[in-house]
Amino acid sequence: MQLSLSEIALLVKGDVSGDPDLKISGVSEIQNGKPGTITFLGNPLYGKYLDNTAASAVFVSKKTDLKDHDGIIVTDPQLAMAKTLSVFYPDKKPPGIIHPNTFIHHYAKVGVDVTIDPGTVIESGAIIGDGSWIGPNVFIGANISMGTNCKIYANTVLYHDIVMGDKVIIHAGAVIGSDGYGFVNDSNRQVKIPQVGSVLIGDNVEIGSNSTIDRATIGNTIIGDMCKLDNLVHIAHNVKIGRGCLITAQVGIAGSAEVGDFCTFAGQAGVVPHVRIGDNSIITGKSGVTKSLSGNKIYGGFPARPIKEQHKKDAILIEVSRMRKQLDQLIKG
Repeated sequence: MQLSLSEIALLVKGDVSGDPDLKISGVSEIQNGKPGTITFLGNPLYGKYLDNTAASAVFVSKKTDLKDHDGIIVTDPQLAMAKTLSVFYPDKKPPGIIHPNTFIHHYAKVGVDVTIDPGTVIESGAIIGDGSWIGPNVFIGANISMGTNCKIYANTVLYHDIVMGDKVIIHAGAVIGSDGYGFVNDSNRQVKIPQVGSVLIGDNVEIGSNSTIDRATIGNTIIGDMCKLDNLVHIAHNVKIGRGCLITAQVGIAGSAEVGDFCTFAGQAGVVPHVRIGDNSIITGKSGVTKSLSGNKIYGGFPARPIKEQHKKDAILIEVSRMRKQLDQLIKG
């Protein structure tokens, strides 16, 4: 496939700078640019590669960044690159074939144009929506309701009674609906609390490899529409996550915590049980949320606090450390 620079500009709603008829046949990294491809400058740190990139064109947000290169000026170069990638590398339509080496219970319902790869088990009462693809060695428990056009990658485990929306993507090795961590002490004996709730997953949700989402003790664990979970994320029982949240690797959210809409969690952040995090919160990496947060702010540190407060605390600790060293030197002198 080849597209002219002007055709790509129309796709991404950008303005061409240079030769509008320049042919582009793919994409490449700016530091490893290849002739005939387009790349992007989304982070100023990569500006050092621009002069010597071999890519034929560049997405930029400012025309002055192009220097002598052909390119397209857009509001968001990374978004423009995402749209261009989807054109050059479109999703392949599954063949709509059910492999003979699968087990599908006779009380399960499988929609039209569903692809099921070998080794998959689908238990009684499960419903698989039209156009969905189930990869190899997937386990789908009883009474699951799966929406249309879902993608479930290899070795995923979906426990019973889960409800999933449309266009859900679950990557390899994820476990959805396992028991929540619930025990109560009875005379020095740990008694398991039965976990009889469910997991509700909204539309257009993506869940990364080896992530786990526990079922509720009673009621539902909820993942809102458009949420995107990275690999190795743990969501505990009865957690409720709003729409459009971004949760990166090794984040853990403890039981019954509530997260508002469009929140972002950086790597290895943690949240204690029973707190509420307001809409549009950003939790920085390795932060620990120990109390409810109002939202619409960036939070960091342990315990997590507004980032400006955290920076002040860090500055004070550095100054105290410096003063301590000076005092030690005076004492020794």
